[in-house]
Amino acid sequence: MSAMNELKKGFWRENPALVLLLGMCPTLAVTTSAFNGLGMGLATTVVLIGSNIIISIIAGIIPAKVRIPSYIVVIATLVTMVDMFMAAYAPDLHSALGLFIPLIVVNCIILGRAEAFASKNGVAASALDAIGMGLGFALTLFVLGSIREVLGNGTLTVFKYKELLVQWTVYHKESIRPILVFILAPGAFITLGFLLAFKNYLDSFSRKRA
Repeated sequence: MSAMNELKKGFWRENPALVLLLGMCPTLAVTTSAFNGLGMGLATTVVLIGSNIIISIIAGIIPAKVRIPSYIVVIATLVTMVDMFMAAYAPDLHSALGLFIPLIVVNCIILGRAEAFASKNGVAASALDAIGMGLGFALTLFVLGSIREVLGNGTLTVFKYKELLVQWTVYHKESIRPILVFILAPGAFITLGFLLAFKNYLDSFSRKRA
């Protein structure tokens, strides 16, 4: 498989959240806003890249009986570093994400890529796999968070838009109120369901055209 295919597969064909359905806990829990979704996605990407590279290097010297615990130690070390960095340089985001940053340790995307890919491939391929999977996950969380924030709160603070629905009402003279359910737990399932349906529709349409 070419380097470009390794990089692109995580964005669409093997997207962790929309195809493999991995990492559902942070996907549903932290995407109350685009900013939170993007922050969690990028934090996961950093850990995924670091763990894939390190595990690709050390996989050959780890005894089979302690393979998974060894991978978890590597991942936990990287998560601790990311947690401390965010606490120091992005305290607002760190406070918003809270417990979900340490829980990156048990994110099945990271351990899954370590076991299924990084332990069986070279450093370069593992790094590309991690970048593609991580950024694909981050993009999905950003889109999911954007939709929920706009519909549920009428804002898109990551782009400094604080009164989107108010502005729509002023310009179009149609009163639109935020739909509170979208920033609650049921809204996460509803929005993700529509994103899954939309992706499946595009895939089906593409196959029919082919």
